[in-house]
Amino acid sequence: MPPFSGTHQNRRDAKGRVSVPAQFRNILKAADGTAGLVLRPSHRNPCIEGWPAAAFEGLTARLESMDVLSKEYDDLSTTYYSEAWPTEPDKEGRVLLPDTLVEHAGLGETVEFVGVGRIFQIWEPAAAAAHRKAVRERMLARDMMQAAAG
Repeated sequence: MPPFSGTHQNRRDAKGRVSVPAQFRNILKAADGTAGLVLRPSHRNPCIEGWPAAAFEGLTARLESMDVLSKEYDDLSTTYYSEAWPTEPDKEGRVLLPDTLVEHAGLGETVEFVGVGRIFQIWEPAAAAAHRKAVRERMLARDMMQAAAG
């Protein structure tokens, strides 16, 4: 599967739907023949993660070997499934962003789709720009520390 890459802005409509960029829809379709995806809140950032359905199944596969009565199973299954929203773009390529996910990401009328390899993220545009800046600064700091150590 090709990686999700690039940054694309779209507007949410009055019903809370947003068009998934065509490039991302093509990648979703190539993954398993459908455009199915799972939307979920990021546990690291104030954004929504978009997972191809098959990749989300891979993420949750380790639960199959766990004791369903264990605390670890309860923690992971709750984390993975309780806030996951399986969906598929409509014929215009739009998906409904549930209110709980919109609130988590602080989204307004305009949203930014950000490709990050195996998944994509949906951000409030200013928050996405701040995140990219912070990532670049961390990368620069790591590079400088490696250069000083080497």
